[in-house]
Amino acid sequence: MTKTTEYQVPALSRGLQIIEMFDSQKRVLNTQDFADNLGVSASSTYRIVQTLLDMGYLKKVTRNAYELGPQVVSRGFAFLAGKDLVDIAAPYLNDLRDRTSISCHLGIRDGLETVYIYRSQASQRLSVNIPLGSRLPCHTNAMGRVLLQQLSDIELNAMYQTQQLDSYPGPYPQSFPELKALLKKEWEQGYSSNRSDNATAIAVPITNYLGKTIAAINISGADQVMNHQAQFEAAKEELLNTASAISQLVP
Repeated sequence: MTKTTEYQVPALSRGLQIIEMFDSQKRVLNTQDFADNLGVSASSTYRIVQTLLDMGYLKKVTRNAYELGPQVVSRGFAFLAGKDLVDIAAPYLNDLRDRTSISCHLGIRDGLETVYIYRSQASQRLSVNIPLGSRLPCHTNAMGRVLLQQLSDIELNAMYQTQQLDSYPGPYPQSFPELKALLKKEWEQGYSSNRSDNATAIAVPITNYLGKTIAAINISGADQVMNHQAQFEAAKEELLNTASAISQLVP
C-alpha cells in the first residue's frame, strides 16, 4: 500500500467513481453497471448508492436504474456561473474599494444562506473582513435580503414558514411577516442595509440581461465611517454605479 492510498476512504472513492461513470452516452446506469465498473458485487454498492440518492447526487429512474441527480447539475452550474461572475466583478469591486477605501464583497444565494464568493478588502485598520466562502443566513445580512427579494411570495412562504427567525437576535427580523415587510421596504428604496458588530453594509443586486437578480454586492465599513450620512450616501451611489457596470457585462 502506498502512502497515497493509505489515506484514501474506499467508500468515498467508490461514490465518486459512480458519479464519474455517467457521460453523454451513459445517462442511465443500473446497479450491475456500478458493480462491474468497480469490480465488486452489486450488493456491496447498496449503501453507497443509497447515500448518493439521499444527498441528491443520484436520481432513481426505475427500480435498479439511476441517472445523475439535481445536486450534480446545480452544483456544477453554480460553480461555473460563480467563477465567470467573479472574473467579471473582481476588477470593478477592487476599483470600488480603491475609490472608497471600504471593503466590498460579492455573494450568491444557496437556499437560505448567503455565500461570499469574492472579497476586496480595504487596508484600513477598521476595515470589515468577511472570509471568502463564509455562509450567513440570508435574513441577517444586506446581500442576503437583496437576493431574497427576487423570490415570489409562494417561494418565500415555502422557504421560511417553518424557520424560527427569532433564534437570531435583533436588529434582524424576528418573524416572517417582519422579514417580508423589510424586504418590501428595501426593494422599494433600491438597496438593503445592515448594521451589526460596529459595522454597516449596503447591498444592491447584480442582474443579468433579463433583469433577473443573480448575485449581490455590498460595501461594508466601520460605523465610524458609515454613520455619517454624507459618506453613507456617497458609498451607496458608488455601489449602485458599480453594480450597473457589472450587470451590463453579465450574460
